[in-house]
Amino acid sequence: MSDIEIRDDRAAGRLEAFGGDGGGEVVGHIEYFVLEAPERALVPVHTIVEPAHEGQGIAGSLARELYALAAREGVPVAPLCPYVVKWAARHPEEAPAAAPELLRAAKEWLRAHPGRF
Repeated sequence: MSDIEIRDDRAAGRLEAFGGDGGGEVVGHIEYFVLEAPERALVPVHTIVEPAHEGQGIAGSLARELYALAAREGVPVAPLCPYVVKWAARHPEEAPAAAPELLRAAKEWLRAHPGRF
């Protein structure tokens, strides 16, 4: 994998991977929102890696950092993004499963805010 820097842009709801020296080029990101009820959780919706940077482990690094960020904040992750769901299934030691009611609440929030993603 290339040397990347990952930064959380909470205001924009994006966990961003910057290529090379961590300069200005965003090479991939996870779009997410913060669910407040029934409990606070991070909810990833989309993972995108720029085509020129695919196959370098960037998406996996983003998913790993999202779970690490959630752990630092003491909140669960309720993944709706298909990539993050698959990554979490392959890394259960790093990605605790979300409670079914939390996933339902995240899906309901997304349906109630159709223009957000």
